[in-house]
Amino acid sequence: MTPKSWPFEEASKVAERLSASGKSLALFETGYGPSGLPHIGTFMEVARTSWVRHAFSVLTGQPSRLLAFSDDMDGLRKVPTNVPQQEMLAKFIGMPLTAVPDPFGTHDSFGAHNNAELRRFLDSFGFSYEFASSTEYYRRGDFDPMLRRILAQHAEVVAVILPTLGAERAATYSPFLPIHPKTGHVMQVKIDQTDADAGTVFWTDPEDGTRYETLVTGGHSKLQWKADWAMRWAALGVDYEMSGKDLIDSVKLSSQICRLLGCPPPVSFTYELFLDEKGQKISKSKGNGLGVDEWLRYAPQESLGLFMFNQPQRAKRLFFDVIPKAVDEYVTHATKSREQDDEARKINPAWHIHVGDIPATSATPLSFAMLLNLASVVNAENPEILWGFIRRYSPGATPESEPFLAKLVEGALAYYADFVRPTKSFREPDANERAALEDLAACLRAMPHDAPAEDLQNMLYDIGKRHAFPELRAWFGCLYQVLLGQTEGPRFGQFIALYGVVETIGLIDAALVRAPQTA
Repeated sequence: MTPKSWPFEEASKVAERLSASGKSLALFETGYGPSGLPHIGTFMEVARTSWVRHAFSVLTGQPSRLLAFSDDMDGLRKVPTNVPQQEMLAKFIGMPLTAVPDPFGTHDSFGAHNNAELRRFLDSFGFSYEFASSTEYYRRGDFDPMLRRILAQHAEVVAVILPTLGAERAATYSPFLPIHPKTGHVMQVKIDQTDADAGTVFWTDPEDGTRYETLVTGGHSKLQWKADWAMRWAALGVDYEMSGKDLIDSVKLSSQICRLLGCPPPVSFTYELFLDEKGQKISKSKGNGLGVDEWLRYAPQESLGLFMFNQPQRAKRLFFDVIPKAVDEYVTHATKSREQDDEARKINPAWHIHVGDIPATSATPLSFAMLLNLASVVNAENPEILWGFIRRYSPGATPESEPFLAKLVEGALAYYADFVRPTKSFREPDANERAALEDLAACLRAMPHDAPAEDLQNMLYDIGKRHAFPELRAWFGCLYQVLLGQTEGPRFGQFIALYGVVETIGLIDAALVRAPQTA
């Protein structure tokens, strides 16, 4: 029985495809456009595909490959805003990315630089993949048989695309983009004539009227991207590739072309797009949203993995305020996995994120939200301050014995400094809240200093019920807003156990002095 989690559901589709085709090895593919540096979407697509690939291996026991394919033969359409030497790059608009000089001066071309960044990026997350370069595949002749097949069916392929184009674009459309033999530019021009027997296309240079005959093989031409996508699926025998909601129509067109070439298109999966804090679609050119490095400044990569894993077909806000919840949800799943049997683990997101091997060090005695609140109360600026309180709650805990907790401490300090401290705002308690806080201070004075968190939490419930709060949530909201200067917070009993009974009494006394009773 297939486990009920989306990677296994996708994997079962790939298994059915292989069973029908007779293939013994599954090929998974992800695509990367190296006109810019790798970004959070790159991480997301490779991570999600890797989880499906692992589920396929567990489900079938069959071998598989993951190809990370770089479209580095594409022409440079515009100059990215986050790279140096903008004026130099502007001179190479229209050139294949592997023919554009590297503005960083470290590689043979801009494409080679960004390909190296892609591999470094993927390697840093431990992904298992094979890198593939479009330039190398075209020039090496790997695509030649399929390119000649497209040339032989040129009219049919054009007929698939034409209904999607405007009149002006439709008048000149061809799937083939010849490489100019003199300038090296990727030429988006009208194809005047095709010769399937010779394997060539004829076209006219719009600059000087020179007529050229260009081979479609050997890297002398490349395909426009929808046809290119289809050709690659067919030439390589791709079994699975996912893509964003914005490419639904492109997947349909490429699938049609793939069938024209006599090959079934791969199993596809459509994921929803990320939104910024205002609910707008994240755009690389706009720079809105959140980057991988920004996320990792505040939280470990496992938490980013969890955010990517959850509900991939639902649009989600990707901004800083989602980080604490993602961290604590990951911790919850990782901790729960210790009590699960093998079958139950297969629907646990942490099991997928760690491709079946959840490290023993992934658990932590304290949540990220708790660490944030502790940092907020003590105005912590270095880890040692927090570790002093942590050892009180969990004797013997050190950064060495709790490496995952150590990551959370570092991240919580950074998150507190950047997002919590600037927005802290304490409010005065009303008369009922003041009475409840005074009651809490009195009860704490009667409690042992090492009172368990659960006893403290039960005491808080009792106090909330004794006073005229419409619901217990209002009582806990009072604690967060009056004592911590925040709208939300952790289980307060655990916070008292961590911060200290005496220290919490002092926190209450300070709040009551700060907010004098009004008549």
